[in-house]
Amino acid sequence: MNTRVNFARYLLITCVIMTGVQTLNILGVFPYEGKSHFFVFHSYLQELAKRGHNVTVISHFPQKNPSPNYHDISLAGTSRVFEDMIPFERSYFVILKIGFFIVDIGTENCRKLLGHPEVQQLWKTKAKFDVVVVEQFNSDCGLGLAHQLGAPVVGINSHVLMPFHYSRFGIPYNPSFVPFQFFNGGTKPTLYERIESNIFHAYFKIIFKYWSQNVNQRTLAQYFDDVPPLDELAKDIKIMLLYHNFILYGSTILSSNVKEVGGYHVAAPKELPADIKKFIEESEHGVIYISFGSMLKASTTPRDKVEAIISAVSELPQRVIWKWDEKTLPGIPKNILVSKWLPQNDILAHPKVLAFFSHCGLLGTTEAIYHGVPVVGMPVFGDQPGNAAAIEESGLGVRILIEDLTKENLLEKIKTVLDPNFRNKVKQLSKAWHDRPMSAMDSAIYWTEFAAKYRNLTFRSPSADVPLYQYMYIDVILVLGSILITMFFVARTLLKLILYLTRLLSKDNKNKLKSN
Repeated sequence: MNTRVNFARYLLITCVIMTGVQTLNILGVFPYEGKSHFFVFHSYLQELAKRGHNVTVISHFPQKNPSPNYHDISLAGTSRVFEDMIPFERSYFVILKIGFFIVDIGTENCRKLLGHPEVQQLWKTKAKFDVVVVEQFNSDCGLGLAHQLGAPVVGINSHVLMPFHYSRFGIPYNPSFVPFQFFNGGTKPTLYERIESNIFHAYFKIIFKYWSQNVNQRTLAQYFDDVPPLDELAKDIKIMLLYHNFILYGSTILSSNVKEVGGYHVAAPKELPADIKKFIEESEHGVIYISFGSMLKASTTPRDKVEAIISAVSELPQRVIWKWDEKTLPGIPKNILVSKWLPQNDILAHPKVLAFFSHCGLLGTTEAIYHGVPVVGMPVFGDQPGNAAAIEESGLGVRILIEDLTKENLLEKIKTVLDPNFRNKVKQLSKAWHDRPMSAMDSAIYWTEFAAKYRNLTFRSPSADVPLYQYMYIDVILVLGSILITMFFVARTLLKLILYLTRLLSKDNKNKLKSN
């Protein structure tokens, strides 16, 4: 067995040398146990290995059959994987809990990451890496590890920027036109929505800094003596691979070292299972696909909402495929196929699939625009409200809020996206989404290799280092204000002096007249 592995490695290295590609030693740090997050990164990491790089990955999701140059440091079993656990509920209280959930899990991830024996061996053996890829989500602990290993960092995410990530890349956050992912306002929020965004943006930044960063800094100090402040390490990230694309999210103000690579996880469609293929291809009027993702339990949907969905789709001539996490669906009509697991990407790729009723998770949304399938979005959790706003504003689909979900409203939304004119516009949008100078995967790989190649250069935006008082023009306002105030008092003093002299002169003239 070892002989075969060594031969495979030798063959791989030979091929790499012959093609003139520099083999990099790459470390991936993904301590968060979110399956939907790692599903995105998995494709990218495998592609790095496929292109000849030596890839070591710290995660909760080790590969069953990794390639010879893909090595797992498995955190599996150290905590529960987050999947099928979020109920259908939206409120301010839920968003507050989400904030504490994110940072609390992040601090726990840090402890488990640094406490793992194989992770400790990396710095004890002084392992050498050309670049460290660190997930940008709920913890910056991986940045401390990368610093200890002396390697440049590439940031990566599977969603839009978190509220506390804007400043590290020097990206301005203005709620007048920058969407806040936890709310519905999009790029054209109302006054009330702008107030919401300001308050909760500040809330997330404060709890991340004082709960997550401070706790993680102390955890790192238990292992290392000289880790700089995590805020500073965050600003030193060479390249940020943002799971974005402007065709969906619109034009945004991004720094030059933030690269939009949204879409690299979408694979070429595979053959559908026989029963699903038969169900789709025998549909006379096409198919509507329904899924609320891996983090949401469809069975926790309030009964009246389930009945509204069933009543609406039962009146349509289309067949329906519904990802449902229980064996049966109450009162299921004959035109609905229910399953706990479905090959979503392969289903959306089928030309007879006409619409997608979704919770607006970014993976499903990306697959929808990739295949040109219109979306009816019903956001529930996390970044889904922001994604739903992008779906509607881009023209990929329409949205419906949970509180507005009735049979009549849902029927109206589905009929809107089923309209041939609407679907044609979505196909055009998909075509524009695909039309890039290089593929999303090629771009992600290129910038990773770029960061390793120019490790001694800095690409951070100057705006990331601007003090708050300068960013808010406080010093400029004070100087200009002082000048204006000084000019006012000088003018006021001169005016008083002129008036005084005028009165004095007038009095003197009157006295002269009297004396004459």
